[in-house]
Amino acid sequence: MPTLARSLSARLLVLTISFVMLAEVLIYAPSIARFRLAWLEERIAAAHLATLALEATPSGMVSPELEKELLRHVGGYGVILYKPDSKNLMLSSDMPPQIDITVDLAQMGIIGILRDTFVTLTRTQNRVLQVMGPSPKGSVVVAVVLDETPLREEMYAFSQRILLLSIVISLFTAALVYLSLHLMMVLPMRRITAAMIAFRDNPERPASTVAHTDRADEIGIAERELVSMQDRLRAALRQRRHLAALGEAVAKINHDLRNMLAAARLVSERLAQSPDPDVKRDSSTLERAIDRAVALCTQTLHYVDDRRELRPTRFRLAAMLREVGQIADGKTGALRIEMPDDIGVTADREELFRVFVNLVRNALDAGAEMITIHLASSSPIRIEVADNGPGMPPRAVENLFRAFAGSARAGGTGLGLAIAREVMAAHGGAIELMRTGADGTVFCLTLPGDAQVASEAAE
Repeated sequence: MPTLARSLSARLLVLTISFVMLAEVLIYAPSIARFRLAWLEERIAAAHLATLALEATPSGMVSPELEKELLRHVGGYGVILYKPDSKNLMLSSDMPPQIDITVDLAQMGIIGILRDTFVTLTRTQNRVLQVMGPSPKGSVVVAVVLDETPLREEMYAFSQRILLLSIVISLFTAALVYLSLHLMMVLPMRRITAAMIAFRDNPERPASTVAHTDRADEIGIAERELVSMQDRLRAALRQRRHLAALGEAVAKINHDLRNMLAAARLVSERLAQSPDPDVKRDSSTLERAIDRAVALCTQTLHYVDDRRELRPTRFRLAAMLREVGQIADGKTGALRIEMPDDIGVTADREELFRVFVNLVRNALDAGAEMITIHLASSSPIRIEVADNGPGMPPRAVENLFRAFAGSARAGGTGLGLAIAREVMAAHGGAIELMRTGADGTVFCLTLPGDAQVASEAAE
């Protein structure tokens, strides 16, 4: 199992916290801008209330002490009230500072508010602002002169509160998401992983199967498919063991059967020397039957023994193919070889010999009168075996290269092509059916390497 730092749960926790903090950052900009705007509007409202003391006096003036108190309450240096169809009212300190910038709240848009907000946050020195805007207490315009530093300090305090709140929200949300995902995904995935590891170590142990659930989501589907896959693999392993045991039994039976057939062949050879023509004819039939039985035993032994060890040598390909034609039921003239005599390949001669013998005999048994073996390419080595027979039936094509299922004739086993594929695969090559039809069948055999001129010593 992975450590906590490398686990999926820890990664989900970190990602959740990061995403929540990112969302808070995106929310922070409009929040701090709204806070700054509200703070300035409060100063406008406080300035309007301060000017009400001037309206309460007949002269529109107050004592210097009251004026200072009102300005302290506003937090500014001066206030001007612009009333329509009336005289303006003003509160001012004795020495108001020079105004650095005028902020008109009525003329600012969203972009301007955001821009001014971050300008305020990033400045380190104080500025004197003249803030103008309509008063929320009435239809008048109020202008107040004040320092920017108190606003910036309030914005910093608000930002700290936002940061703390964001951390709390992100941790709380991450904890909930972590627990939910841990229960819904991580724990089931751990059960699936543990079941896979247990199945790898001991496929036959029932405990290696993941517990069945009724979940309808992807995790439930994965669990059910894993159970189904394990059941199929167990069945395949049992079948493989049975086939292995059967193969061992067949190998032992074949060994004894070949000895029996050898004795029967001796008897058939003696019968062939009989002067009686009927006995001689029957003995010939018996010999062919015995030869086929011996060939079947040999192919079965060859297929059962999967410990195929190649003994590659350098030999002339055309010379080997002429030997193939000589043993193909004695029909030497039915085989045509189209390649130079001095072309040599490096392979296991006996194994490759069996492959071509099988292909040639299959073609002759299917009714072919001419078989052509053609060197199509020398790098890599590609050899085409074509015949003019009637073609292979669909059932044989569907089960091609499958033992006991891919035979093209009645009574066949299909072992020959299955063995041929294994031999070619052991050489690092392949055998494939290129085409088959009424005009004949073409197989293509591929070997790695280059076909080069063989030495005089090569056979």
